[in-house]
Amino acid sequence: MVHGTHNALEDSRNQNIKIFINGEFYKRAEAKISVFDSGYLVGDGVWEALRLHQGTLVFLQDHLDRLWQSAATVGMALGFSQQELTQNIYKTLHENNMSNGVHVRVMVTRGIKKTPSQDPRLTISGPNVVIIPEYKTAAPESKAKGITLFTSTIRRGSPDYLDPRLNCHSKLHEVQALIQAIEAGADEALMLDVNGFVSTCNATNFFIVKNGEVWTSTGQYCMNGITRAKVIHLCRANNIICKEKNFSLFDVYGADEAFVTGSFGGITPVSKIDGRQIGDGKFGTLSKKLDTLYNSLIAHEVENTSRS
Repeated sequence: MVHGTHNALEDSRNQNIKIFINGEFYKRAEAKISVFDSGYLVGDGVWEALRLHQGTLVFLQDHLDRLWQSAATVGMALGFSQQELTQNIYKTLHENNMSNGVHVRVMVTRGIKKTPSQDPRLTISGPNVVIIPEYKTAAPESKAKGITLFTSTIRRGSPDYLDPRLNCHSKLHEVQALIQAIEAGADEALMLDVNGFVSTCNATNFFIVKNGEVWTSTGQYCMNGITRAKVIHLCRANNIICKEKNFSLFDVYGADEAFVTGSFGGITPVSKIDGRQIGDGKFGTLSKKLDTLYNSLIAHEVENTSRS
């Protein structure tokens, strides 16, 4: 069985979901898009992944802002408003009678090309919008057991050629890093930045705990993680020292605790890195505290949204 931060419990309801494609709904087996789509041809697209908790799309505005920033960065004219996209997401959830425990993937590509090419001027349609909602609950094993990491030789990109903060469809370097980790017997990959400092994992952001302090990268070479930002905020709001700084594997191997963050899994402990046990190899005390605070933040978001 695959083990990692995106492990989800099997749910038979997902076989009957309806998927939104450009204003229409399609059964899972019939949801298709043209082979001339820009995302398929050259990875020219942007995306977001959201969680639905008790009828609320958690941290929705943060996700919308990041999507619009990504589209602006790649020069993609969306042609619709944040309100219109939000309405379509909720329409998709309503079509599937979904209200809780749902993971929503929103993908927007530049559109259909007249011929296979990188050139955006050869796009002959507006953006393609796909919304995939699935019942997904993170497997408890991930938190109970923790995950193992392997440090990949694939580096996080420099902002001057592919800014790591860009949530785009071009993920091949991350796939390469993950393949290295899997072949080394680990669950996921730890990635360094162009200067050799610790940056992120292939699909999540990385933190360590040393002497009661929480450390994460400077943010210059890591993903623009919404959960990462929430954890940093929670630390500062609860008098937990949190440092965004350069640190190396020297610091990581001697850490007391380590964990990763992501919209799907929240906070997931790391038990081993490059074969070395981190701390006692379990979900650390401070990591658990942050996990509790993060879940409380989600509950607060749900409560505030339901009131408005």
